[in-house]
Amino acid sequence: MTHPALYSNPSAAVIRSLLQHKHMVSLYAKDMAYPLKAVVHELDLSTGRLVLEVEYAERDIERYLTNGGISFDLEALKGSQAIERETYSLSNVAAKLLKTDSTIYHLECQLPESVFVNEQRGAIRVPFVLGMHVRVSLEVYLHELSVPGRLRNLSVGGCMVDIDLAESIAISVGQEIPGITLEFPNGESFFAEGKICHIRPFGNQGYAAVGVQFINMNTLQTEALFRYVTESEREASYRTGANDKLDYHSPLFIPGAKEQKLLQREAHEHEKRSRLSPMERGVMEVAHQLQVGLMYMKARHLFPGVIFYDCVDTLRYLVEQDRKALLYALSFLRDEPDWVRHAVQVTAQLADMMLARDPHSPHVREAMLGALLHTMGKPLLVSAELPSLKINMNPTQKEILRDHVTVLCDKLKALKWIPSPTCRDVIENANERLDGSGYPAGKRGNELSDLVRLVSVIKAINKLMHSRNGTPPHTPLDAYRMVHEAATAYNRTVLVEYIQAYGLYPIGSLAKFSGGFLAWVMDIDSKCMPTQVHIVKNLRFPDTNISSVIGSDDFSQLGKLEGIANPADYGIKVVKV
Repeated sequence: MTHPALYSNPSAAVIRSLLQHKHMVSLYAKDMAYPLKAVVHELDLSTGRLVLEVEYAERDIERYLTNGGISFDLEALKGSQAIERETYSLSNVAAKLLKTDSTIYHLECQLPESVFVNEQRGAIRVPFVLGMHVRVSLEVYLHELSVPGRLRNLSVGGCMVDIDLAESIAISVGQEIPGITLEFPNGESFFAEGKICHIRPFGNQGYAAVGVQFINMNTLQTEALFRYVTESEREASYRTGANDKLDYHSPLFIPGAKEQKLLQREAHEHEKRSRLSPMERGVMEVAHQLQVGLMYMKARHLFPGVIFYDCVDTLRYLVEQDRKALLYALSFLRDEPDWVRHAVQVTAQLADMMLARDPHSPHVREAMLGALLHTMGKPLLVSAELPSLKINMNPTQKEILRDHVTVLCDKLKALKWIPSPTCRDVIENANERLDGSGYPAGKRGNELSDLVRLVSVIKAINKLMHSRNGTPPHTPLDAYRMVHEAATAYNRTVLVEYIQAYGLYPIGSLAKFSGGFLAWVMDIDSKCMPTQVHIVKNLRFPDTNISSVIGSDDFSQLGKLEGIANPADYGIKVVKV
């Protein structure tokens, strides 16, 4: 591997190595409701002087500085396909704020002389940089829920773990967890009980940083941890070039047979990940930001309105820019948490149908916000009694989940955020039905607005077309039939409007052809028949992936269109960075 130059500022050298790749810098502060994106304007390897440039239109940018210092994450995507994720985090870096234009600021920072952070009682915190790789398992609920992650720093007192943002809903600050296991590349592992000290969004690829304190350790655990910290410090010194006397890796970080197999499998999965289009990236960003907003509500007791309205405005912009491309991009949410996927897809379709009715409607933005927030009560209910939203729930857990609307409304009230009448209408009534069989209030008929009647049909079809609680998804035709047969519950006129907009082969659904081909529907004509598809698999060669876009003139090569298939039945997944 290539090492940073010796005798330079080690922190600057690590940053420089990551700047060679596609990257993003995010400033964060405990009291601010969202991270601030920055770019590296200047970096001096010898002195450690770093200048970050940020654009900020508000007047409270000083709140991103705490006691004269800033904290930031640097996230780089490496490799030929930019799918290998590398990170580096620095906190409390001395900085001066200079305004250079009406909304442009420079932050002149002095990077620390060492990559190691001194903690209390002379201990140090070792950052895991330049490819240092340790797998982590957080046991959140005993024998019920374990969350995988990556180690980002380590000390004798605790560590910081990088987990999927979707998994963070089960974790709260102050929570004691039954166990945390660190598995080093050579196969050695360390186990201890833990306590969650902090949790925050990490970077921009859908991850969260969780601070864990080691607790209730015996003498053997303490001795083992000291050795792992010492070896990690040695490895970091070797990789950063901070110690010119080191010329080989710590044995702890030389991959054993198990780790090599895992790395090969991950590399194979990453190879299958095609590059996302700008539209697809926009949709994924909305999904991630929705989860970030939830984290601020849970961990910091803030309502991050800026984040949620930005999600709404992004989706509306994407609808108006190219609605068909957006409908296709929404299918890439299929492996996101169900509450997130449902919220984003329903919100996008609600905007699509409302704008088709009236492009100038003043209610679109607030209706979209209501649809986006409506399912957020579900992750707020995760607890020891309901350890995950992914499980096949028993009757008691299903009953717990029925309170999600009330729980969300109570949370918004506690955060002192008052929704507009339109937004509140969607949040409170989206699960109601014309026949009074909905919840939470069992409203019926004229008690429900035209907006709620529209939302309820969109939500019902979306639920039926996706797997839920062990039930496989229905085809569009079956979903339409089921909603039609429940005529007293849903407005049939709205159902017809929906079918006319999206058809029997909706954009973003997986079409199956008699020739054995599976293809995503990318476009449909005025009769709602597919006119363009993205072929991803030939079932005669199931282990081979295809990526080919063809138009209807070439459909004869695929055979007869048989219907809509379930991606999960054929192992078709979206691979995360």
